[in-house]
Amino acid sequence: MRTAGSVLFTASTFSHIRRFHLPYLRWFRDRGWRVTLACGGPAPDMPEADRVISLPLEKRMSAPANFRAAAMLRREICREGYDLISTHTSLAAFFTRLAVMGMKDRPRLVNTVHGYLFDDDTPALRRAVLLAAERLTAGQTDLLLTMNRWDLDLARAKKLGKRVAVIPGMGVDFARLEPAGPEAGRRQRAAWSIGPDDFVMVYPAEFSARKSQAVLIRAMALLPERAVLVLPGEGGTLGACQAEAARLGLGRRVLFPGEAGDMASWYAAADAAVPASRSEGLPFNVMEAMHASLPVAASAVKGHTDLIRDGENGLLYPYGDEAAFAAAVRRLMDDPGLCERLGRTARADAAPYALERVLPQVTAELERLVDEV
Repeated sequence: MRTAGSVLFTASTFSHIRRFHLPYLRWFRDRGWRVTLACGGPAPDMPEADRVISLPLEKRMSAPANFRAAAMLRREICREGYDLISTHTSLAAFFTRLAVMGMKDRPRLVNTVHGYLFDDDTPALRRAVLLAAERLTAGQTDLLLTMNRWDLDLARAKKLGKRVAVIPGMGVDFARLEPAGPEAGRRQRAAWSIGPDDFVMVYPAEFSARKSQAVLIRAMALLPERAVLVLPGEGGTLGACQAEAARLGLGRRVLFPGEAGDMASWYAAADAAVPASRSEGLPFNVMEAMHASLPVAASAVKGHTDLIRDGENGLLYPYGDEAAFAAAVRRLMDDPGLCERLGRTARADAAPYALERVLPQVTAELERLVDEV
């Protein structure tokens, strides 16, 4: 790979870059590349980047602000003459590729798919619209990186990139989870008045309709009193979830810690992880829980099914099925031996997703793209 160049990273939010991509920004800078970030929201201080650009991106696809963002990107790309564009998240990926459409001598572009926002069960109209957006911009996608089998098969079948490959996520820095041990878990429980015999389930995620925290809250009415659900995170549906928990009289049993900077102590405090999402790419929270030796009871959706083998390293239940979720949790509550066996296997299965093993695989794909003539 050339020792100097310039790369533009785009995403819908700067928080996405912070969570998943800082090691990759450092990788480029260590090789003498100039790194620019362009994301939605106010521009934060990002020492890993040379420049930071705030884009007026809005979640609604048809919002006029998104087309202004595409125009801003087009001017920026023409002016700076980037060697590579690395785009992330569905919204930013579409408008970034729209920005370079028809551009003469445009930069090479890699789109990393963190999970298409549709699958076989998506309503036909929504699926058609989202797939049409991917097809429209496929010609600007020199390399498409997917993270799960469903997305890979779709991208190859529909030719959504000039070259399509699969990566094992972006890599998880498991080292930051290691300092927490049983004592940290006990302190966390005590701080939140969780009893030693309570069965603690954790699901750290942005509060949104897709993440489906409400399904778990409603299912708590089907579980014994000692079942406690911890939902770290912020987001648009947080208020509605808090109201639903209060309506069901679950104030003590459903906890909302907010954005948790120290998830390691929550994993240490937990007995199981319970991701309930409608769809995923390859979720960090599941891989982290697996590394923490927690049994995982997960909705049987893409992304989860790439990580969890039902009855071997976790349990799967049909998405949105509150009774099936509660039954899976009861199995774990009633059988400590099952919890231990699933958790032990899960930790071993998480090893291939460690950052130190994944980063060389992803950067090899980027080097190949940059070196292509």
